[in-house]
Amino acid sequence: MGPNELTLAAAADAVRTRALSPVELVDSVLACVEEVEPRLNAYVAVTAERAREAARQAEREITGGEYRGPLHGIPVGLKDLIDVAGLPTTGSSRVRAGHRAEADSVVAACLADAGAVLIGKTHTHEFAYGLITPQTANARDPGRIAGGSSGGSAVAVAAGMATFALGTDTGGSIRVPAALNGVVGLKPTYDLVPRDGVVSLSWSLDHVGPITRTVEDAALVLPVLTGGRPATVDGGLAGLRVGVPRNYYFEHVDPEVEAAVRQAIERMESLGAVLVEVEVPMTRYVQAIQWGLMVPEATAYHERTLRTVPELYAADVRVLLEAGVLLPAGDYLRAQRARALLRREWLRMLEPVDVLAAPAVPLTAVPSGQDSVTWPDGTVESVSDAYVRLSAPANITGLPSLTVPVGADSAGLPIGLQLLGWPLAEPLLFRVGRAWELTLERGIFALS
Repeated sequence: MGPNELTLAAAADAVRTRALSPVELVDSVLACVEEVEPRLNAYVAVTAERAREAARQAEREITGGEYRGPLHGIPVGLKDLIDVAGLPTTGSSRVRAGHRAEADSVVAACLADAGAVLIGKTHTHEFAYGLITPQTANARDPGRIAGGSSGGSAVAVAAGMATFALGTDTGGSIRVPAALNGVVGLKPTYDLVPRDGVVSLSWSLDHVGPITRTVEDAALVLPVLTGGRPATVDGGLAGLRVGVPRNYYFEHVDPEVEAAVRQAIERMESLGAVLVEVEVPMTRYVQAIQWGLMVPEATAYHERTLRTVPELYAADVRVLLEAGVLLPAGDYLRAQRARALLRREWLRMLEPVDVLAAPAVPLTAVPSGQDSVTWPDGTVESVSDAYVRLSAPANITGLPSLTVPVGADSAGLPIGLQLLGWPLAEPLLFRVGRAWELTLERGIFALS
């Protein structure tokens, strides 16, 4: 195993004890980028010389006794919606050609203060308006989609081209690519992580969060972004009430995905968790609320450039932005009212449980170019609608959601488990996800 393949926790420990130099770590990551990036295209831009200088600075500080914490000297990729002073923020779009950020976003500043080393800016579906990230290939199978919109960030982490990364999530854009590439993704509670200096898709649905190799790693990154205290992730599952949806989350789901997720839930029970069946409320309104909020908010953000340079947008994004112009204000207000009702009913649903466990996505990564999926009952669903369906409720309600790899299908493609919790319950989600990881580390269970 090369340094670039280490988990954040392992790399941080090695850097802290001086068993590994930040320079060695960054050089290993950059060597991987040079080898793998032409095949996967995870990065919009790689800031190699900047990274090497930052690594040398980190090494000088650590050697001098100025260790800043677990992210000091650790390589990170940032989704190219996140401003870094002096660097372009392109949103993977021609619309932003020539752009340079005047100041750091809050999250970039937090990472810089913690001593993290920027490797580069990662690709997104144009302006985060999609679930594919078409220019980036899946880390496990380059012939399949990376997922989106934070596809570049997930692929960079999964392929060893960054120790961790940041993405954004408006309808699943952290969790979907994390699940499809076999890494961990956290969509935090709404507004827990600052979004200042981050290009918006839909202000009331947008979240910024980490993509990492393990749950333990995510728990190390989140406090740096929020200014909070590190969470204790070990604690076991004895007596923990895990909600298992009897509807919605296991409907129109690939049998291999369902089997892996249900097996993971059963394993939680064997570790002492108490399984509680729950009924998911207002499911018929989820898609309408998601689109009713996202489409007009996205169009409002892009109003000026949509009028002046519409030809610079990709066709799939342009048509969505133009559709937002046609949506009446009354429909947007009705979506906001429905959202308030859905959030209220979801909190009621969660009253008898501590966390909810469900599939992260209904199917694994589809081949590049596949537009739709046909379910056994004859229902045809677009690939994007399928991927967003199980992740959108957490964006609408603002509840925290963590996706963790729990297995693979017969083609070897990763399957993700989604854990959802009460507002600000990230430490509990970490505890549950970490308990699963420990079963693997101790050899109690093996991924199928």
